[in-house]
Amino acid sequence: MWGTYLTTPTVTPASATVKLQTKVQATAGTRALRLQTDIRDAAGKVVASTTTPLPASGSEFSQSFAVKAPRLWSPETPVLYTAESKLYAGQTLQDTYQTRFGIRSFKFEAGKGFSLNGQPRKFRGVCNHHDLGPLGSAVNKAALRHQLALLKEMGCDAIRTSHNMPAPELVSLCDEMGFMLMVESFDEWKAPKVKNGYSQYFDQWSEKDLVNMVHRDRNHPSVIMWSIGNEVPDQSTPEGPAIAKRLQDIVHREDPTRPVTAGMDRFDDDFKYGFAKVLDIPSFNYKPHRYAEAIGKLPQGFLLGSETASTVSSRGVYKFPVVPGKDKKYPDNQSSSYDLEACNWSQTPDEEFVAQDDLPYVTGEFVWTGFDYLGEPTPYDESWPSHSSLFGMFDLAGQPKDRYYLYRSRWNTAKPTVHLLPHWTWPGREGQTTPCSATPIIRRPSCL
Repeated sequence: MWGTYLTTPTVTPASATVKLQTKVQATAGTRALRLQTDIRDAAGKVVASTTTPLPASGSEFSQSFAVKAPRLWSPETPVLYTAESKLYAGQTLQDTYQTRFGIRSFKFEAGKGFSLNGQPRKFRGVCNHHDLGPLGSAVNKAALRHQLALLKEMGCDAIRTSHNMPAPELVSLCDEMGFMLMVESFDEWKAPKVKNGYSQYFDQWSEKDLVNMVHRDRNHPSVIMWSIGNEVPDQSTPEGPAIAKRLQDIVHREDPTRPVTAGMDRFDDDFKYGFAKVLDIPSFNYKPHRYAEAIGKLPQGFLLGSETASTVSSRGVYKFPVVPGKDKKYPDNQSSSYDLEACNWSQTPDEEFVAQDDLPYVTGEFVWTGFDYLGEPTPYDESWPSHSSLFGMFDLAGQPKDRYYLYRSRWNTAKPTVHLLPHWTWPGREGQTTPCSATPIIRRPSCL
């Protein structure tokens, strides 16, 4: 299980170094072993190969390859290679194992932010729960592929797996379709959020769960960073930074090639107790108005919007008068699709856009959320029969809301976006002005 660990420590246009560590288990008395590994490109052609003699006892072994003129993995070019390993005892084939991977390099740099394959970019990401709306929580690969295709058309290039280890099918699809991933582990550490939460298992299971998460997904090129938590109450305790460091050290031990982050929502406490300074990537939830303040205190020299916007809207529902509002409620338990309504802790999309555009050290955003999901029907949490969230760019059925086109106009730069809202005929509004767009036009068209 997860018997290989593949890295690409050196990547240039001319050549890439591929390092493969393989664990081999052998029974006593096994004949001399040899490990033959072929690196195949996307067409199945062998581009590098090596054979390593192994002692009969088995153990962990390292092989190195040079792939000439590598085709680099990115969201725009999700090119995949395969390492095919064959274990022989004498002339008898004992086992075959395939490791799919991509060749790419990335950096997070102080004052500059994030770059992939030497090209600066910002994450155009969404947070997603693992459920598939009315299809439920059981994995359906075709439905997952459909969701990713819709996000791709919008121009989305990154996903935060909020707030749990994702289904392996999702990670593999992100490799194939070109999405960068923040793979997230815990929504609770030692300080509980709920009575029967993970906190009661944290001391016993946190290391094992982290190690399993990293071992399962560390060969995937789509995985860019690991998240060790989301909005954990431990941010507000003196012990919080030490816990964060312990978890981060575990991840670094198992995978030194990727940085670690956590979604922080307690800004003042994050600096009061030193939580924000521990993380490789300081990530903030709903704090665009404090990014400039944060960067003056952070030794890392960059930051990330790990959870942004939380704008609420219902597809095809328009409320009048058209004015911004927080926690607005209506008798029909819906929110306006004019996208001017948010929660008391959150913002409209444009507020985050301004910070992302103006501050080069902000490395992008993960919008809450790509799709509506079952649960958290804010601001109608206590209003029966509300049971679906309203945060998504897509509704539970996967239909785009008006906000989808706002993000598409900003993120999908390869295609034009023209979207007119709302509809033309409006019984009962004869003679009244109906705004066609209530979103401020900032650095890009929001409506025609």
